[in-house]
Amino acid sequence: MAYNFETVGKRYHTGSRKWNELLASGVREDEDIIPFSVADMEFETAPEIVTAIKEEVEHYVLGYANPTREYLDTVCRWMRERHGWDARPEWILPEHGIVDAFFNAVKIFTQPGEGVMLMTPVYYPMYRAVNDNSRVLVDCPLVYKGDRYEIDFADFERKAADENTKLLILCSPHNPIGRVWRRDELEHIAEICLKHHVLVLSDEIHFDLVMPGHRHIVYASLSEEAANNCIVCTAPSKTFNLAGLQTSNIFVPNPALREQYMAGLKRGNPNPKCNILGYRACEAAYKHSAPWLEQAIQVIDTNRKLVADFMAREFPQVQVINLEATYLLWMNWRGLGLDSRELERINHQEARLFFDEGYIFGAQGDGFERWNLACPTRYIREALERMKTAYKKYVK
Repeated sequence: MAYNFETVGKRYHTGSRKWNELLASGVREDEDIIPFSVADMEFETAPEIVTAIKEEVEHYVLGYANPTREYLDTVCRWMRERHGWDARPEWILPEHGIVDAFFNAVKIFTQPGEGVMLMTPVYYPMYRAVNDNSRVLVDCPLVYKGDRYEIDFADFERKAADENTKLLILCSPHNPIGRVWRRDELEHIAEICLKHHVLVLSDEIHFDLVMPGHRHIVYASLSEEAANNCIVCTAPSKTFNLAGLQTSNIFVPNPALREQYMAGLKRGNPNPKCNILGYRACEAAYKHSAPWLEQAIQVIDTNRKLVADFMAREFPQVQVINLEATYLLWMNWRGLGLDSRELERINHQEARLFFDEGYIFGAQGDGFERWNLACPTRYIREALERMKTAYKKYVK
């Protein structure tokens, strides 16, 4: 079956922040312009998921619900068949979102003043999870090497060895740099964290969105020791564009950590659960929508190649970071000699391009842009033409 990846349903006045920001920036509703910022897709929802939600609404009471055994088995089957990890249903805990999960983990497994490691630049809510909870940010800058980033393991171990460092929030695949961590890299992280008693929370929300030629490895699949020292956070929300249904699956293989995590959740909510439509959508997605996902990845990869080829030809000063996973293309615009605010002004006012600005991902992101590629290809082509016209007077 060929799915529709050409139609965009404009989301003005629906509560979508990124679409409302277009209006605030002066974009008219009748202009055929879309945002390339916040990480949700501009694709129609997979029809199998829509059907499952309709059936639930039409035939059942929308009351309180816990995940069924069928739901839990389906999630575990997806992990096994898609990622080669034999997860167990009893390891799964409910969370509305992965941001909720790492905020909660910081509060549950660390104390104020203790250190939390981040490999930066990184997804910006992770900074807030540390700073807003009065923890100490242990910054482990990634090493920028041309079109990719690497881990400075000497720096990483030195900081993990500090007795005050208690938790690593690992972004895997990494947002915004688009890296899929290799097995040897993950094993080295696990070795260091086990040696120095640093708990690992692995945010794997982009785990299904891997570009051709790459493979994601679930952190807990590395070894029994690694599994017992980690929390693995997954969700269908990025994979199938279901963020609004607020349903995530948090895997905690270690029973003592699982009990501690659930006790922490219950301190804020005596009966933590997700919503019935989220459960049904996730189950339908994992059972029936893998073909939709494969086609979506093809569109994203086509868009990636289109941007990379265009930049190499028209703006070689802009370095496109190799995208191994996610649908978020990280680009270094520093070669144009423009500061970040001027870059943002030109993009918004002259090129009518609305990216996520690199500086929101930390100081290392200054002069970078993050481009959401999960949209029909024609919008990418049109955006590149607007860029070419707008920037010709700034590039010599």
